[in-house]
Parts: sequence; structure tokens; C-alpha cells
Amino acid sequence: MKEFVAAIDDILVERAQAYAGRHRLALGRRLGSGNHGIVLDAASQAESGESALKIHKDIGAYGRERDVYRRLAEHLVLDIHGFKVPEMLGCDDELLAIEMTIVTRPFLLDFAGAYLEKPPEFPDDVWENWEEEKQEQFGDRWPVVEEVLQTLKRFGVYMLDVSPANIAFLDHK
Repeated sequence: MKEFVAAIDDILVERAQAYAGRHRLALGRRLGSGNHGIVLDAASQAESGESALKIHKDIGAYGRERDVYRRLAEHLVLDIHGFKVPEMLGCDDELLAIEMTIVTRPFLLDFAGAYLEKPPEFPDDVWENWEEEKQEQFGDRWPVVEEVLQTLKRFGVYMLDVSPANIAFLDHK
């Protein structure tokens, strides 16, 4: 299993290097990794400035995230209730890559598990269990998270991958 994960990781890094080469970026340290891919620090060789480069494992998650960033850009959304939202700087459908601005806490990010217009259909008990789990994760901050999610819905964005890593408050509570 470790060999399989390492092989996937190598493929993602190769795609990141290809994107960096096409866009004159110098790749830096890994900022994160998860179910949908890896995120690397990138610096423009042509301009001063840093960005984050996310390379996705599959086209579905990539397409969802790209489309959410496009939707938010249409509405000039860079902040929701004080949570900073990264701005998409570029993307590559072949490499499944999204380049975005780097944001600091408090932030809202990772839209690979989000859907436009409507979420997938789940039985009511699945939604109830999901909400109970999220309430437990966020504790007394859940009402603020609900406000963020409701605002996203007004833009037609349904975020399902809700966690303290993706909706991060200023302090680490």
C-alpha cells in the first residue's frame, strides 16, 4: 500500500513540476496533502509573489474545485464573514492543477468536495449524522460555520468537506 501511495505522490509532484515549468514558477515546500491531492508553495520567477499550487488526484474533484473558484470569482468573493477565500490565479485541465493565492487564518478553502447548484442526494439520516458530526467538530463555533455555509449556498456552492482544516478560525480551538 505504501508503494501505491508513493507512486501517486510521485505522479502529482511530476504534474506540479510540469505546471511550474509552463508558468515559470519555482516550487517550494509542501503546504498540505489530503484525499484530493497535494498543495505546494510556489513562487513566480517573473514577478514577486507567492502562490499555492494544488494538484488533484482525479478530474472530478479538480473540476468541482475549479468551477467553485470560478463561481466565487464571478461574484468577486474573497471573504465570507471574515474568512479569507483564496483567489484562483490559474488552472490547467490537463495537469489537474489550480494555482491560487495563499491566505492566512481565518480562512475558507478546499472546494474539491463542493458542488454547484445542488448537493448530491443523501437520505435524511445521512444529513443528520453529517450535521451532528460537524457540530461536534466545531462546538460553540458551529453557528458561525452555518452562516458561512448559508452564504456559500446563496452563490450556489454546497460545501460538504467541512472541517476545522477547511474553515479555520484565527485561533486553533
